[in-house]
Amino acid sequence: MDMQRTMVGAVLTGPEQIEIRDMPVARPGPGEMLVSVQAATTCGTDVKVFRRGGHPRMLKVPTLFGHEMAGRVAALGDGVVDFKDGDAVVVANSAPCLTCEPCRRGRENLCEDLQYLNGAFAEFILVPERFVQRNTHKIPTGLDFGKAALTEPLACVLHGMNACELDKYGADEPAEVIVFGGGPIGLLFVAALANAGQRVILADPNASRLEAGTALGASKTVEIARGGGQADVVRQATSNGLGAWVAVDATGVPEVWLDAMAVVRPGGLINLFGGCAPGTSIPLDTHLIHYSELTVKGVYHHRPDTVRQALALLADPDFGVDLMLSAELPIEQTEEALRRMMRKDALKVVIKGRKN
Repeated sequence: MDMQRTMVGAVLTGPEQIEIRDMPVARPGPGEMLVSVQAATTCGTDVKVFRRGGHPRMLKVPTLFGHEMAGRVAALGDGVVDFKDGDAVVVANSAPCLTCEPCRRGRENLCEDLQYLNGAFAEFILVPERFVQRNTHKIPTGLDFGKAALTEPLACVLHGMNACELDKYGADEPAEVIVFGGGPIGLLFVAALANAGQRVILADPNASRLEAGTALGASKTVEIARGGGQADVVRQATSNGLGAWVAVDATGVPEVWLDAMAVVRPGGLINLFGGCAPGTSIPLDTHLIHYSELTVKGVYHHRPDTVRQALALLADPDFGVDLMLSAELPIEQTEEALRRMMRKDALKVVIKGRKN
């Protein structure tokens, strides 16, 4: 069958500048695969990329962008044997080398040659050989493309949950976990932690996001002011007023990092998941960290195992995170989708690709 020769794509050309272009559809080379994008979800990183006009690690303008995707195999390069035309797949946005020391130690997210893939806000995306081999996964039957596109952010969250050491804090009885930030990542933390049987307190300034957190399993919500300085308010919401065993920052706001460190109990763990702007620094209460034996962790990205786990969890119809999919828009309205997120009118928008 003749392949489509041109496609529509959203090209980032500079800070808050997107052009909708017609461009050639790439033909897959040996080991590569062409995927027809059925759904690509927007995320906070896309908003940062849109605002800044690029990303120091992942892409430089002018370029197609978007990285949370699900679609169908449209064409196969020579040598691809694990997939066939028409397969429904999720393609992760990174692929590790599997040979460097971090990879050999099971820390593929810190791979010394981690390759990234962007370009999901388009009708098609060319999947390089390393991604085909190491981080492309078939979508389970019954899982729709929009929900499947949440695999990448959920994989990050599951990696973050592993870092919370819940086998220590929440093995015998539910651990109390405070999540700062009710954006998409924070809400996925709420859903995944609640699904794992933990007691979650969600803190956020936005009432509608607190409502979403309750729907996703939060035991309690706390409406806080923006800009930090809310540790006392949040600590009072814990069951004994002494703090939680685990706190997760999903805001990327330095002042909130400090709040997260101030709301855990002695011996507790702080998961600094939200990435702050380059060059940011915070003061540390050395007395608190030392004498309370606090564990402070920076946590980044996902691993192939957590991508597989995320896809399996999304296939559970009772895991209702699709309520976060606020709207569907065509590729031509990618900028509007991102601006809805900036206005907090949407949690996530599904950018729809081809209908196959």
